[in-house]
Amino acid sequence: MSTETKTGTWGSLALCLILAACGGGGGGGGTSMPPPIVLATFATWSASPQALNDAPAGAPRPAPALFSDQTVRQIAHLSAGGSKLRVKLSNLFGSGPVTFTAVRIAKSTGASSIDASTDRAVTFGGAASLTAPAGGELWSDDVDLPVARGADVAVSIYIAAPTSAESGHIEANSTVYLAHGNMASAPALAGADTRTSFYWLSEIAASAEQKPNVVVAFGDSITEGSQSTLDRNQRYPDLLSARLSGETSPAICVVNAGIGGNRWVFDFPGPSGASRFDRDVLGVQGVTHAILLLGINDLEVAHTIPSQAVTVDQLIAATQTAVSKAKARGVKVFLGTLLPYKGSALYDPADEAVREAYNAWIRSQAVADGVVDFEAALRDPSDPLAIAPQLASADHIHPNDAGYAAMAAAVDITKLR
Repeated sequence: MSTETKTGTWGSLALCLILAACGGGGGGGGTSMPPPIVLATFATWSASPQALNDAPAGAPRPAPALFSDQTVRQIAHLSAGGSKLRVKLSNLFGSGPVTFTAVRIAKSTGASSIDASTDRAVTFGGAASLTAPAGGELWSDDVDLPVARGADVAVSIYIAAPTSAESGHIEANSTVYLAHGNMASAPALAGADTRTSFYWLSEIAASAEQKPNVVVAFGDSITEGSQSTLDRNQRYPDLLSARLSGETSPAICVVNAGIGGNRWVFDFPGPSGASRFDRDVLGVQGVTHAILLLGINDLEVAHTIPSQAVTVDQLIAATQTAVSKAKARGVKVFLGTLLPYKGSALYDPADEAVREAYNAWIRSQAVADGVVDFEAALRDPSDPLAIAPQLASADHIHPNDAGYAAMAAAVDITKLR
């Protein structure tokens, strides 16, 4: 039985005991007690898991990073707030078990520093340490830590025994801090080494009396936030979440399911969009809406792996399958048009024709619940095949911070209610 299933069972048993102690709501003349407050649990942050030592099919994998007697502190920018938090650790792509000797969570005060008064142990079935088997993903118990919308929390994991870090998220666009010894509760990690990959941390859920709508932004490096300013939370999903901060009926939060270089049809980088959609979108706690922006890498990777060339019909078929799965689960889906990229080193006229055909289908299709026309929001009026200069990063394929803000502004938030 999974940690998540056990937690739900124990919660139901506790509720039954409370009702029984109060007379079960039946007659008897005793003083009636108010009903217990039932909290809704929903995702408020995510980083789609992938193999940290990923490689194309048939190619040797590089040696993974090794942790031993080290603490890794990772900062997560939460979308919605709540009174309790839960943490999901993933060893999905591990070739062997991983023992997490200690896990702590606290409010971040910037860089590697935490508010020590908010430092809490993260337990799993009541245990302070746990071992995740190869391929395993585990949810923690609830942690009493009230947080506001847009809060930053630090999740600190201490790894005692030599351990290969094989599962995580390669491009965090966030500084991750590594210190020697068990420093999981340390107020700051002075002299820590830094990385920009997440290790094992894949989702954080919050609990509150009212459940918000949960929007999953699904895509590649553009959704992931590549080329946005490090540690400033300028990815388009973050900026969309900020736009939604005033929404209350219901509240709306946004989580990020982008993987840099990801493709619809083939694996690498990361599992293919088609193969990970069930987990990274439909498996997100409380998901109600999804915005899909994927396909440009299906065209570009074929230049280095010619056997993996993809047609527009294949892109459409993969998209339609994902939409059908989502709608069968009651999740509303919005399709994003692929951004222009002329001026990029990857630009190719033949690929451009496929991009335009795919975008034309997105604008005309009737299978999804709507369209987010990212291309129209970012293209250069004087050269529509390129991103407008003021919105483009130096590589001309990813937006800059202003471009990501334009993407967030292109979403019709009334359709997310």
